[in-house]
Amino acid sequence: MQATGIKQGVLSGEQLAFFGREGYLIVPALFGADEVAALGARFQRLADDLEPAPEGTWIPDRAATDPLLRYPRVMMPHTWDELSKRWLLDQRLHDILSALLGDEPIATQSMFYFKPPGARGQALHQDNFYLRVEPFSCIAAWTAIDPSLPENGGLHVVPQTQDAALVCPEEADMNESFVKHLVRPPEGLQPIPAPLQPGDTLFFNGNVIHGSGPNKSKTHWRRSYICHYMPAAAQKISSGYFPVLNFQGEPVTREANRGGGPCGVEFDKPNYGA
Repeated sequence: MQATGIKQGVLSGEQLAFFGREGYLIVPALFGADEVAALGARFQRLADDLEPAPEGTWIPDRAATDPLLRYPRVMMPHTWDELSKRWLLDQRLHDILSALLGDEPIATQSMFYFKPPGARGQALHQDNFYLRVEPFSCIAAWTAIDPSLPENGGLHVVPQTQDAALVCPEEADMNESFVKHLVRPPEGLQPIPAPLQPGDTLFFNGNVIHGSGPNKSKTHWRRSYICHYMPAAAQKISSGYFPVLNFQGEPVTREANRGGGPCGVEFDKPNYGA
């Protein structure tokens, strides 16, 4: 894929080669401390009921002992929150995604994760199992709002799985993972930590196997803002992500990907993340 209008020189040749070889890339300090603080504060106001979300879009269980029920993921906040939409369509993300994809990126999804102390993680999985972008795959831009480290449930990736086929998941350990899907790495490959500081962004191919463990810290949260994109050359995506947007914020038309993917139409496919 190669499109015109892509900004050159945003990433070094070494960075591009690393992404091509390993399937992921960490870009340090892509967002500044003030920007990170502003986005974190926006969602903290939501958590504190100071700026409620539109009805039905975020439903916390205030009496829950499970931290992820008390502070659930915020799905698709860009559809109703202007700051979230501006972040999703930030020009810095556009330029890096363009360089990694070799194509114009199309925005498909946003999520904000709270992940308080004691929260379960998410077992290893592949994002494009859910988005079902075809041809090619999706790509994630995963930005840390707090330090994201192994002890507080930081992300792990399995390098060199970007060309792995999408795998029908096994059952995960629900004591460790808040969803039941588990994708085991191919023989000889293992997950490694992807440590991030606030404002760092991890980009990874949608077939890369990745996940996170529980937040074992007693005091440190692991908040993150996660966006997904597809290359403009891709023609299909699961209809649950409509409308998809260009970087001018305009809806673009893509074909709905129907059926159940590698597991058939009866396989349960809940929302996901890390």
